[in-house]
Amino acid sequence: MPSLFDAKVASTPLADRIRPTTLSDFVGQEHLVSEGKIIYELLKIDKLPSLIFWGPPGCGKTSLAEVIACSTKSDFIKISATTSGIGEVKKVVEKAADKMKNYGHQTILFIDEIHRFNKAQQDTLLPYVEKGVVTLIGATTENPSFEVISPLLSRSKVLVLKELTAENIKQVLIRGAKELGFKDLSFVDKKGLESLINYSNGDARVALNALETSVNIKKGRAQKITKDIIEQALQTNLRYDRLGKEHYNTISAFIKSIRASNPNAALYYLARMVEAGEDPLFIARRMVVFASEDIGMAQPAALMMANEVFRSCETIGYPECQENLAHGAVYLALAKKDRSAVDSFFVAMQDVRNFGNLPIPLSLRNAPTKLMKDLNYGKGYQAYPDKSVSLLPEKLKGRRYYKTPQTP
Repeated sequence: MPSLFDAKVASTPLADRIRPTTLSDFVGQEHLVSEGKIIYELLKIDKLPSLIFWGPPGCGKTSLAEVIACSTKSDFIKISATTSGIGEVKKVVEKAADKMKNYGHQTILFIDEIHRFNKAQQDTLLPYVEKGVVTLIGATTENPSFEVISPLLSRSKVLVLKELTAENIKQVLIRGAKELGFKDLSFVDKKGLESLINYSNGDARVALNALETSVNIKKGRAQKITKDIIEQALQTNLRYDRLGKEHYNTISAFIKSIRASNPNAALYYLARMVEAGEDPLFIARRMVVFASEDIGMAQPAALMMANEVFRSCETIGYPECQENLAHGAVYLALAKKDRSAVDSFFVAMQDVRNFGNLPIPLSLRNAPTKLMKDLNYGKGYQAYPDKSVSLLPEKLKGRRYYKTPQTP
């Protein structure tokens, strides 16, 4: 085995150097690329419809497009929505139209991160996709239902790519190791390899970049790459976009765990957010809402607790306020739950929307002037009337929104 001193050095990122060119070299997404599956069968006849690849980072969206580029007789053009404007898009599709008209050549247009194109840029593509001048392949990490315009989406087939498994990541790393000049992964110790696979979160690009960085850190030394070196290379082991899917998925899991009275799951998802650097006030705000929404009258002190957690996060900040968040999360998870106050409020809200501004009973109206008193405003008002008195507008008399929950 060569020493780390002998490892290959290149300016091109390792992930780009080992991109597959055939389906047989492609790792993962067996539900799409295995024999008899959609991509395999479409490439066999070289007839592709417009496609949208939707999947998490590093799962192989761009690599699969590169395989298609090497496997089709169509012209293949690749652009990135992060660097291309509407002018470049127009040039590409007009050139494709010219090729089809004059030479009968079909063009496949691959747009990486298509969700970054605005509506006007996506609209530019529509007539060319509709007429078959270009076959579109768009790659996105975001839900295409929200990020791709409906007319374009209706003319494309969405293929969902899955996060790579641990075994998939290991296969990719073996290929990366060979590109670096090693026979296998034996130059990484067991714990280091486990960390590399686990911390990559199914992202092949993260795993390969960390492997190459680890080799560079240990360059010229004979020792194996350890977990400590891997962690230095990774810097963070969480894939977390504070404006994206993981942000909303994790806070959703956190709140639903508290609602289920499961403090263990609540603490786990809280730890993920804290470790990723989530704004503590964002977490605390959701806890304040939860205290009224889901605990309510069953344990009114929960709202006080949640507000104190928010105040602590506001005045103390990280890292100390993580303890306040943990305290609050466990308290809310263990508290009794009762949605009756909130649910009854929304029933009342629906009546407001259905019936508008119904006349308020005269006895409840304010009477600051003699004229108003003469018109019977405030007449018959009792500070503490019998509970049978409705106090609601005449049309809603007898309506009951709030019902005291039954004690289990």
